[in-house]
Parts: sequence; structure tokens; C-alpha cells
Amino acid sequence: MPTRSTSTVLFTIATTLALPAPALADDSTPTAPPTPQENLPPPQSDTDPAPPVAAPEPAFPDGGIVEQAGIGGDTAYGRAGVLELGGSAGLMIAPGFRNVNIAPMVGWFFADNLELSAIMGLSNIKAGSESATVFSALVEPSYHVPFNRSTFGFLGMGFGMAYVTELGGGLAVAPRIGANVMVGRSGVLTPSLSYEYTTHNVKPAGDGMDEKLALVAVSSALRINVGYTAMW
Repeated sequence: MPTRSTSTVLFTIATTLALPAPALADDSTPTAPPTPQENLPPPQSDTDPAPPVAAPEPAFPDGGIVEQAGIGGDTAYGRAGVLELGGSAGLMIAPGFRNVNIAPMVGWFFADNLELSAIMGLSNIKAGSESATVFSALVEPSYHVPFNRSTFGFLGMGFGMAYVTELGGGLAVAPRIGANVMVGRSGVLTPSLSYEYTTHNVKPAGDGMDEKLALVAVSSALRINVGYTAMW
């Protein structure tokens, strides 16, 4: 008849045999050795379509123009759709020189921090005993960099046409740099410095000269302006 110790040993052996065997290490574990070259599948192209990437919602407003931009609204200066209306004026006086100018403008941000402006200019320039009046019409793309919520710096390049009395019409190019400072709820104060170049075709003096012979005169005017515009 088996003793109690013998029964205990038999029970332990039976229990061990009934337990599942531990799983062997899988080749996909980080510690598995590299798969031999002959066991790798042949390289082939995968034409599965790429999953769509996340894209921001369109930020452009309905109708292209944001209304009630500025303090108290949801849209700040420089955002796409902001429209600003106003103008600037400038005065330069030095010994033997005077430059007075006004420039109404309208600007529209077609993208965040990118603006397209239409600028009309009227200047009266006097140097010594000579004077001239300059009319200009420019289209200016500009980039505005926010320094904080109320101050921006900007750089623009105007292109268009100009007409100078006594010289006639010509091509005008006007780089401009300045700042935009928020004033009140929707006002924008804009000090700027620009330098306008204008080319003119001038017929040489003298009777009987060939009209094809022409000189290209280039006039330039430095402008320091202070402007004020209001966001729509």
C-alpha cells in the first residue's frame, strides 16, 4: 500500500505533466538573430495607396473679406481676408529741396501676413529752381512680420506706372519698408520709408532729329511717410 510521501510525489508528477509547455522564443522578438538571406522574401514594389494626411481647415473667409476685424473680434491684423483702407502723407524739406506727397491706398490680405495693395501717389518735388509733379499708380505685394499682437514690420515692392510733368510717363518701381502699429479697435498707424524709381522716354532737343533717338531719364524720389488705415 503506497505511503503518504509516495502519493505526494505521484501527484506532483501528474500536475507537472498536465501544465502546458512554455512557449518557445519567436523569431520576431528583438533579441532574435537576423533572418538568413536565403530565407528572406524577394524585394518587390508595393502599390498600396498612401493614407491621407491631416490638413488644416480652409482659413479663407466666405466672400474673401473679413468684417469687424480687430479688437473685440476673432480676426487680427495680418490674417487672410482682412481689408484695410486709408492713406499716407509725407513732407521732406532741406536746403534747396522740397518733397510733399500724399498716397491713398487700399490693401487686402490674400493669405496670412501676405498683402496686396493698390497705392495712388501724388507728389510735388522742387529742387533748386526746378519743380515737377509726379502722379503714380502702383500695385504692391508685401510681407508683414508680427513682433507681437500690436506691432508688425513689413517689406513691400511696388510696381506700376508714373507720370512726371515735363518728362512724361514711365515705369515705376518702389521698394518700401516700415511698421504697422495697431491703434484703437481697428486702426493701423504705418510709418514707412520708400524709394521710387521712374523711367521716362525723353525726345532729344533739336529740329530734324530722328525720333528713334531717345534718352532714358531716370528720376528717383525718397519718401518718408506716415499713414493711417482702418481695418474693414
